[in-house]
Amino acid sequence: MIAQIRQNYQVTLPAEIRKQLGLKIGDIVEIAVKGAKLILTPKRAVDLDQAWFWTKQWQEAEQEADTDIKAGRVKKADSVDGLLRSLKKES
Repeated sequence: MIAQIRQNYQVTLPAEIRKQLGLKIGDIVEIAVKGAKLILTPKRAVDLDQAWFWTKQWQEAEQEADTDIKAGRVKKADSVDGLLRSLKKES
């Protein structure tokens, strides 16, 4: 698809692309240059007090936990005391 650079260097994203990506007015995009290409990537803003959840380290730990849950490597406890007793037995 082709778009024209307009006054103030603005480019309008064609409706087909906006619909395909679910873009709305006010959405954020990252702009990158790779070689002779301009790449726009839709982004979501995250409140600073929630940014820890999206760090690489936290997301890797989330994936590990999901894998363990799917593989059945989990334990259930009826109470906090029961959980602590179970953990003490393992160590």
